[in-house]
Amino acid sequence: MMITPLDYFTSLVQQNGTIPLFEAALSIAQDADPDLDLTGVQMQADILAARLLRRIPTDASDVQKLRMLNHFFYHELGFAGNINDYYDPDNSYLNRVMLTRRGIPISLAVVYMELGDQIGLKVKGISFPGHFLMKLSVQSGDIILDPFNGASLSREELEERLEPFFAQRAQINDVPLATYLQDAEPRDILVRMLRNLKALYTEQPSWQRLLEVQERLVILLPEEVSERRDRGLAYVNLDCPQAALRDIEAYLVECPHAADSPGLRARLPELRDASRKLN
Repeated sequence: MMITPLDYFTSLVQQNGTIPLFEAALSIAQDADPDLDLTGVQMQADILAARLLRRIPTDASDVQKLRMLNHFFYHELGFAGNINDYYDPDNSYLNRVMLTRRGIPISLAVVYMELGDQIGLKVKGISFPGHFLMKLSVQSGDIILDPFNGASLSREELEERLEPFFAQRAQINDVPLATYLQDAEPRDILVRMLRNLKALYTEQPSWQRLLEVQERLVILLPEEVSERRDRGLAYVNLDCPQAALRDIEAYLVECPHAADSPGLRARLPELRDASRKLN
């Protein structure tokens, strides 16, 4: 029996222990490239990490390792933010990021954290509003990093980055800054990566690509019925009325009084009629 990309993704994200972030994030790229050699890309990351590890003294501190990783990642390898084509979906596919050395903050962070992990450096992701960040906890405190260039960010810089998300600057102080700097779990990171792609493929639009993203979001977030609704709407646009009907009806059962329920309910007769014609 052939294992599909979705089967493989499901097996990774439903593991009892920690989700293997790099592997699961890389597997998302199978939607755009079904023949992707996952093992080959993982080996590329392993080789890069081994190159760096050979240079690191056995007694190196975490701060020393961080400096060496930063120099290796951004200066030697040339990873950087794709400022010229920020909204290219390739920026979210790790095989392309590994090849072009260009990405968006979250994809760069996943590659950076994978290399860090392999040299014994526990860099964590942060689901900061608007711009994904990274964090290394050391004895003196937390070092907050921008995945675009590896720069460490001060408290003032972090508060400045929060400003666009508040109506008034005073509101920033209503919630402690530390609240925005919590570790992002692998599942959270995968969801954010997929929702970035979801936004791109909704705007373009590309319904088949959006459906593939929604399939993964439904697997990751089985309790969030809104993702199933959105999968149903992708099916509508792909002229798959039976699948669309199942998802939209499931959503309406769970959320009968949602703001969008009247509009969705109005679509049901047409979907039911289209489904009957297929039988």
